[in-house]
Amino acid sequence: MNQSSTLNEQIQHLILTGDRPTGALHLGHFVGSLRNRIKYQHIYKQFIMIADAQALTDNMDDPAKVHNNVLEVALDYLAVGIDPSKTTIFIQSQIPELTELTFYYLNLVTVARLERNPTIKTEIALRNFERDIPAGFLTYPVSQAADISAFKATLVPVGEDQIPMIEQTNEIVRRFNRLAKKDILVECQALVPEIGRLPGIDGKAKMSKSLGNAINLGATAAEIKAAVKNIYTDPLHLRVDDPGHLEGNVAFIYLDAFDNDQDSLQEMKDHYVRGGLGDSKVKQRLEGVLQDMLTPIRERRLEFEKDRGQVLQMLKQGTERAREIAAKTTDEVKSAIGLKHF
Repeated sequence: MNQSSTLNEQIQHLILTGDRPTGALHLGHFVGSLRNRIKYQHIYKQFIMIADAQALTDNMDDPAKVHNNVLEVALDYLAVGIDPSKTTIFIQSQIPELTELTFYYLNLVTVARLERNPTIKTEIALRNFERDIPAGFLTYPVSQAADISAFKATLVPVGEDQIPMIEQTNEIVRRFNRLAKKDILVECQALVPEIGRLPGIDGKAKMSKSLGNAINLGATAAEIKAAVKNIYTDPLHLRVDDPGHLEGNVAFIYLDAFDNDQDSLQEMKDHYVRGGLGDSKVKQRLEGVLQDMLTPIRERRLEFEKDRGQVLQMLKQGTERAREIAAKTTDEVKSAIGLKHF
């Protein structure tokens, strides 16, 4: 198969992805999703959703936090190089058809099935909900199925821990199509990135703003320097001459993710493992890599930030384009189940 036909096949795919606007985007987001989105926008039809409605399922006590971060997330998208002329960026809450589809799909899944979803079970435990689970949170897999199927997305980038969500989406799609006696909705595939999650700078958990262990994409030079200084390395590497360990060493994990000179990096790793290389040298290299990468992102973000009205207009236009597609699918769904009366 020649390159041209391969590219044509790729263009036929539609990607839906997105983020919850609960805080600034950070290096973990860049590795896990943003870097790939920049690449995907040149070969696929891509939609990115700012999932503000979904964010309220566990932030309803602070809706201002969600509202205020919608524009901040959009600024991060633009700053890293997501192009709104190639990627449709939209706001979930402004497309009521997604809520309508969720309402219909809720009749295609049981509470028991939702409670068995491994992703939901894990998230419930992390939040200590026990039996006080917000209904919106429990039914999030149904809402996600509505988001994905509304755009008839064929590829959905997710981490491995989110694969059960995609499986449940496809269950709902298949059940609806059987009910409709024709294939109105389409199944999707999980697109798992090579590098999933970055650990936080403390090495104890995934990178998260709420845990205070993240390096934001808009971090200043001083903030980057301070974060790298405190980054977790090898607690057994007490002296320069001691042999060092790479496993769990966050400094080297970040270098693996962001350093473009992998040959030179391998030499540094070998030296560190042999002994004779201090953590300060490793951190010095990492700081240089991160400063080089994040400085242009920060500068572009500051430029876009000068005209927030224009960014909001971009979101409005993207949302209008997205709503046209979601409305068409919703119309097809309603017709199939007899809800088109006039």
